[in-house]
Amino acid sequence: MDTKQRKQQNRATQRFQWIFYFMCVLGLCILGKALHTMLFEHEYWFAVSKRFSNEDIAITADRGELLDCKGRTMVSSVPEYELYLDINVVDKDSVAQEKAQAWRDSALVASMDSICDGLAAIFPDKKPDYFRKKLEHGIERGRKRRNMWSEKKQAYVRKPYSCRLAPGRATYIQYRDCQKLPVLREKTFKGGFHGKEIMMRKKPYGSLATRTLGIYDDSARARNGIELAYDSILRGIDGRMHRNKVRNKRVSFIDQFPESGHDLMTTIDVDIQDVAEKAIVAQMHNMREKTGATAELGMVIVMEAATGDVKALVNMSLCGDGQYYEIRNNALSDRMEPGSTFKTASIMAAIEDGRTTKTTMVQTGCGLKKMYGRNMKDVSYTSGGYGLIDVKKIMQKSSNVGVSTVIDDAYKGDPENFVKAILREGMGIPLGLPIAGAVDPLIKDPKSKHWYKTTLPWMSIGYETLLPPISTCTFYNGIANGGKMVKPRFVKAEIVDGKVVKEFPVEVLREKMCSKETLADIQEILESVVSAEKATGNRAACPQFKVSGKTGTAQIAGNKNDGGKGYSSGRHLVTFCGYFPSDAPKYTCLVAIKAIGPCGGGTSCAPVFSQIAQCVMANGVHRIAELASDSTSHYLPYVWNGNMTETVSVLKQLGINYQSTWAASTGTLWGQANDDQRTKKQITLTATPTPKNKVPDVKGMGARDAVFTLQQCGFKVKIEGAGHVVDQSIEPGSDIKKGLTVNLTMG
Repeated sequence: MDTKQRKQQNRATQRFQWIFYFMCVLGLCILGKALHTMLFEHEYWFAVSKRFSNEDIAITADRGELLDCKGRTMVSSVPEYELYLDINVVDKDSVAQEKAQAWRDSALVASMDSICDGLAAIFPDKKPDYFRKKLEHGIERGRKRRNMWSEKKQAYVRKPYSCRLAPGRATYIQYRDCQKLPVLREKTFKGGFHGKEIMMRKKPYGSLATRTLGIYDDSARARNGIELAYDSILRGIDGRMHRNKVRNKRVSFIDQFPESGHDLMTTIDVDIQDVAEKAIVAQMHNMREKTGATAELGMVIVMEAATGDVKALVNMSLCGDGQYYEIRNNALSDRMEPGSTFKTASIMAAIEDGRTTKTTMVQTGCGLKKMYGRNMKDVSYTSGGYGLIDVKKIMQKSSNVGVSTVIDDAYKGDPENFVKAILREGMGIPLGLPIAGAVDPLIKDPKSKHWYKTTLPWMSIGYETLLPPISTCTFYNGIANGGKMVKPRFVKAEIVDGKVVKEFPVEVLREKMCSKETLADIQEILESVVSAEKATGNRAACPQFKVSGKTGTAQIAGNKNDGGKGYSSGRHLVTFCGYFPSDAPKYTCLVAIKAIGPCGGGTSCAPVFSQIAQCVMANGVHRIAELASDSTSHYLPYVWNGNMTETVSVLKQLGINYQSTWAASTGTLWGQANDDQRTKKQITLTATPTPKNKVPDVKGMGARDAVFTLQQCGFKVKIEGAGHVVDQSIEPGSDIKKGLTVNLTMG
């Protein structure tokens, strides 16, 4: 290697050495700076990071849905948007800020007409002028806030200003449509348009069962009902995130993903709830029109006998506009004197304790009896009373004198045993319902200072005792369920992604309310209250099946608004509580109305019970449980009187066996299903040809068949009511006189 090459090599080595020394010094400087920052400047830089990072921001979890017993959505979370337009541009880069502000101002002025017309098309309840005024006002306010004095900074600063575009909240579709308009279609920093998302609880069926389902308000709080009772399941678990500024952009970092709330399948049946609500509201309006009574409150409870599932719960209160709305869950939260529906519990206690029987004769006299200085009255005391009648007849007539005499004679020496018997059979026991606001019954203690000699007889007929209507319904449901009293259930299952993850079991409150013999007697008595001639519950009867129940009419003490009139205020709580069908009970139903004026449990509530029972059974086509479980059994529907040609056509389509004793040429005939559906395997249609020149019998027919039959004979027809013919003004079999009008009463 020559000298020249050696010198070049030495110079290269020296350059690499200097580079190495430089890199070492630079590395030591960086390390020193890092150590200095970590040890001496960490508080300063931590404060700086706070300015550019928002930590621990909650991500609200999706709330679970509430479903009815058939899986239909009754409550769901739906996003709604508050729409805003930022008038002022605020940015640390003053150049970018002024440039963006100039574009936004000019674009808003140039596109004002298009924006206003577009918003008016999206929100048709407002005109373009409305949006123009809002935007012009917003632009003016925004300009004033661009140079405002700040006391904190002691300088003039630009403050942001947002203009609210829509008066209310917009749907997602409306929000997306707004994003297609000029200026609003631009990115948020450029155009300034943005929407604040708010998750709202929506009810597809409107106000149906609103107090049972509950309210979840704008502040993300469950207020009442199932929403509050099962809030921990519905609300889920919120997630967490933080936001950092990266290259002048806010970037979100999710630390914990939210877990959506679980769905709940309630026991409510939308169809039954709808029927019950419409029936009670119609009846309360009818009371005002026909009798002059003012119905202040109407309640309906429909409960499944075997499970205690609450299929419908209605609480309709009279409001200032004369209409009825659900304000409170009165059936669960209001303690009321139950009246005569309590007599069933009294008689059950006496029969179970062996102190009376259903055939025991009791002297009710003229319907007025002096008991410990107070008059006990029957409704019939002005017409002579019921005289000597048995216990079964006492219940049919709802005799106050009869029931109070039985109970007073049996327990006046030991009222403690009467109260024990009432609680033993389940009437008046705490139900422990999960719904907020539900109250427990109040049954007087014979050892308390408020127990008087008159307490026992008046308690036996439903006074001096306070029960929420749900307690009365639960007691009657136990009778329907073969003596097993179950707790009312509002939620059946917890559901995740369409799969049941938890079932809420049926809870038994009383495995055995009383002996089988006592239960059979009570069931027989309750059926006779509806079926016996001139019994108080006649109007609860259904033509297709038997029902059982008891009426109740209780005077309610007036409040301060009644001028201290007490029980003479004219205010009553009238009730009918029963179950259907009597032979194989499936549902229990309580109908109660609080009203001022003439009303009664048999006249005001029993017809509503009958209407609900018929609708429920018709909707579900419910069969007897034994028949449903027996594959060899045959279910035969009820066949109304009418045109048998059409009847046969329907039976053929349904594949139901039938046998007829008529020919098509005989015209309109009637047919009926066999009474014993357990043993008969086909429907027998019996011919009843109408003699010539004689008025036909159209009772039991539908309106169309009845009108057709009578018009064929030359009659004019006038119909009153709805349903099937229960009466006709011209007797069947009489001579035909063409041109006459036949009045048909439907029911």
